[in-house]
Amino acid sequence: MSSKPIHRNGRGLFVGLLLGAVLGAVLGGFFGNRLIPALIGAAVLGAAMYRINPGGK
Repeated sequence: MSSKPIHRNGRGLFVGLLLGAVLGAVLGGFFGNRLIPALIGAAVLGAAMYRINPGGK
């Protein structure tokens, strides 16, 4: 375990949820269903962007 604190990014979570939902809805439209891909895209991209280090404080 490292001594550095783990950084979390709440703003990245919000932006990731929005971008993931929009991207999932657009891509899901090609397959006939927009809801499930939008939920999956929001969850995956939101979680990924939440882990991004927000940089210096």
